[in-house]
Amino acid sequence: MIELRDVGKVYQDGHVALRGLSLRVDAGTTVALLGPSGCGKTTTLKLINRLVAPTSGTVLVDGHDVSQVDAIQLRRGIGYVVQEAGLFPHLTAQENVEVVPRLLGWPPARRSARAAELFALVGLDFDLHGPRYPAELSGGQRQRVGLARALAADPPLVLMDEPFGALDPLNRRRLQREFVGLKQRLHKTVVLVTHDVDEAFLLADRVAVLSDGALVQVGTADEIRAAPASEFVASFLGVER
Repeated sequence: MIELRDVGKVYQDGHVALRGLSLRVDAGTTVALLGPSGCGKTTTLKLINRLVAPTSGTVLVDGHDVSQVDAIQLRRGIGYVVQEAGLFPHLTAQENVEVVPRLLGWPPARRSARAAELFALVGLDFDLHGPRYPAELSGGQRQRVGLARALAADPPLVLMDEPFGALDPLNRRRLQREFVGLKQRLHKTVVLVTHDVDEAFLLADRVAVLSDGALVQVGTADEIRAAPASEFVASFLGVER
């Protein structure tokens, strides 16, 4: 479970990224952070794994204040998927997937078996794609490897920052549908950043709409569709469509 309690973030230039945001993400659920560019979505995500620190408020993961937890240990227990996968270009696809298990001291046979399992899970041929470098993979294949890497050490929490944003529409929809099936099987806690309304409604159990650093509305897709909390929410839903 994740809790953000009255979290604020002010940058040195005086820009306010977040304004007293409070949000709870229950274990095993997917919450999408939805809103226009610059509304604080990615900052919220980075607060959870201590890539940035809050100016005010508290961030809790499984009841522990992240500011009091070793940052390296915290991040090794969190899967992280970014746009365009963010793979290490000098490592093969298999080696990319094995990065965290290697850091955790897993023996080679266990790392390889886990990589093979995850390649199958995300729909890649281990023998064919495992030895390839990222430059030798398509965009969709790189994104699948990025998802496999995030799941490698079986973390209970996965953070996803515009994970399908760089893909063409066909591959994007295909991976979105496959992600829905994966999350139903894996029961991970997922926080997803997106500016795509349809993606948020498809992938998430609950959607948190942000505007100008503030939380505007939280609810299921049906709740938000039926009763937008403000003119901004209604307008954003309409414009995005």
